[in-house]
Amino acid sequence: MSYNIQYGMGLDGKFDPIRIAANIENADVIALQEVTRGSPANGGADLPEIFANHFPDYHWVYGPACDLHASSALIKGRRVDKRYQFGNMILSRWPILANRMLLLPRTRTFEKLNTQRAATEAVIDAPGGPLRVYSVHLDHVAPSERITQIRYLKERAINFIQEGGAITGGEEFGLPQPPLPEDFLLLGDFNMQPGSLEYVEMTGIEDAYYGHTARADVPLDALARLGKLTPGCYSWEETGHPERRMHLDYCFLSGSLAPRLKSAHVDTNAVGSDHFPVWVELT
Repeated sequence: MSYNIQYGMGLDGKFDPIRIAANIENADVIALQEVTRGSPANGGADLPEIFANHFPDYHWVYGPACDLHASSALIKGRRVDKRYQFGNMILSRWPILANRMLLLPRTRTFEKLNTQRAATEAVIDAPGGPLRVYSVHLDHVAPSERITQIRYLKERAINFIQEGGAITGGEEFGLPQPPLPEDFLLLGDFNMQPGSLEYVEMTGIEDAYYGHTARADVPLDALARLGKLTPGCYSWEETGHPERRMHLDYCFLSGSLAPRLKSAHVDTNAVGSDHFPVWVELT
């Protein structure tokens, strides 16, 4: 499942990461976005630590795409730095065999906030076979930047086997060789709406007769494939303005996983963030 947690702040304006964790605790694999450390927006909470403590038997990785100096002090003669970090997290019931943080292309802005964005990649030793999972957060301001980021992300996901993931040839130094699975899931906040130019960049142009067929070079939208990406579907709501809603969060899966897609839905009952969790089930 995927959830942009808005650094723990809910639709009611309350900071409650435990509420968020309770909403998602039945998931086998969890992809989170807007996970922070040292943020003034939530009192400097260490969210990776909070979620790791709530899921003590899960494996996890955290990728801080944006990492800034916050403060510094000498404590008992030792330098202690505090940092502001903003990024993605993946928690898994099964071992995470390899991990990469893919920094997405970005352009300097002058009027609007634009932080470094990333996709956190995890190779997971799932019962159905090795699986790649990406926790993704794209730019929120410019469609052109999102298109550039999607092109980069698709190249990494589709050419993963040829590129070799986190490591190849590790046996030279006694290191393990993680599997290079073809199957992948792109989970996250893509900040784009269905049918937009960015969406078409990700999924390709829909054929008038066959629709979106499973192909090696184009990810599939799980909700759309199951006929659940309806005009009223949404995954984000502006705090204080429930009439302002958009569908921004997705699960895209490799064509190879199409036969295993069983169900997908958006949990609009969760109020722990301005986004809502997207759930996907594979056989």
